[in-house]
Amino acid sequence: MSDSVEQETLARINDQVTNNPVVLYMKGTPQMPSCGFSSRAAQALAETGEKFAFVNILADATIFEHLPKYQDWPTFPQLYIDGELQGGCDITLELAESGELKTMMAAANAKKEAQ
Repeated sequence: MSDSVEQETLARINDQVTNNPVVLYMKGTPQMPSCGFSSRAAQALAETGEKFAFVNILADATIFEHLPKYQDWPTFPQLYIDGELQGGCDITLELAESGELKTMMAAANAKKEAQ
């Protein structure tokens, strides 16, 4: 893979992270997840009732390959809220359990709508 493909992919990831208040990089889709961790993370997001975007990393080989380099996070899923990496499945579930996930998502969505 050439450096230009890597740079283009990282720029595309950056656009997705900065243009979506909440984005989950996952294996599969929220309706048809392809791994248990992605399924649980997507379910936690859906249960907040807040809007979120997702990227199916299995449908985009370049994102699958280069996303771990974006914030030096090696595993999937990856949750970004308001442009910040929150973490993977375990962290997402902890945030959901504490009630912080809904608060963070609502704040990020409201901020985006106000722009």
